Amino acid sequence: MKPTGWFQVAWSSDLATGQIVPLSYFGSELVAFRGHDGRVNVLDAHCQHLGANLSRGCIVDQGIQCPFHGWVWDGNGRNVEIPYEARPNRVRRVRSWPVTERNDSIYVWHDVASRPPQWEVPEAFSTLGQIFEAADYYPLTDAARVRHPGIHVHPQVIAENAVDPHHFRFVHHTPHSPVVLREAQEAEEWRAKVGFGRRWADAVDMPDETSSTIEIVWSGLGTSFSGEHTRDGLRVIAICATPVDATTSDIFGTYWISSEHGNGDERLGQAKLALPDDIAVWDTQRYLDPPGLSPSEAAGFRKLRTWAGGFYPEAAEPAVAT
Repeated sequence: MKPTGWFQVAWSSDLATGQIVPLSYFGSELVAFRGHDGRVNVLDAHCQHLGANLSRGCIVDQGIQCPFHGWVWDGNGRNVEIPYEARPNRVRRVRSWPVTERNDSIYVWHDVASRPPQWEVPEAFSTLGQIFEAADYYPLTDAARVRHPGIHVHPQVIAENAVDPHHFRFVHHTPHSPVVLREAQEAEEWRAKVGFGRRWADAVDMPDETSSTIEIVWSGLGTSFSGEHTRDGLRVIAICATPVDATTSDIFGTYWISSEHGNGDERLGQAKLALPDDIAVWDTQRYLDPPGLSPSEAAGFRKLRTWAGGFYPEAAEPAVAT
């Protein structure tokens, strides 16, 4: 449950300037805070003086102040002030987690080998293509940000949906399975395009045609973006799963709905229907290795599992293209 990569821990709206939020991910207690400079920081939760939980503290100009004795720690986890001493403790450090704020979301970098970030979190709209980048979207509301806590699923199980077109018939009740029009991997990125309906029955991709398709991008096992072109307009959905402990993950669903067709609330409701159906399966699913695969799905699953294997601690480097 500890793959390497970027993982969402909150939305930007969860942290106003000067606000502190306790977190629990990767089997660790963490604290996220937005300093007076507007920057988001994530540290291990416990003060390295006597172990008080920093999430009970407050924000000061130099960082986060412990509620027990007032020691101040900056965003890099360095002690910068002890109120009753002439100088700070320059030896003890609180672990600081690399943070990126993008896509209205807050991500942390996790790597058990303590390597620095090996890639950047993609910008959701541009990575999905020009049609999604050029569109206008309704502002994100609370209804467009949904967290499903404590789901018994590994992030890789969710990533495997990218090579599983047949589940659409039985989980999402589409008339037919979509067809995979394009599939590619490069280093940390997995891309696929699937088509729905008769126009794509021959499984031949038309690069400039996006109607009735889903463009899928995975960046590592922690962040995914899908761009859907339906008859009602465009929608961009981020599904990001972050391990909490040895058996569960929190799943963050973020939904951007294009504004040119109106009916934003109704279309948002439609966009949100699919994920709970998937979660109902994932939460009680057992991971099989090797799985019993049918001929039409075997190649995709095996290729994705080989790619995913590059994000685990025993791998010396991130996944590379084959």
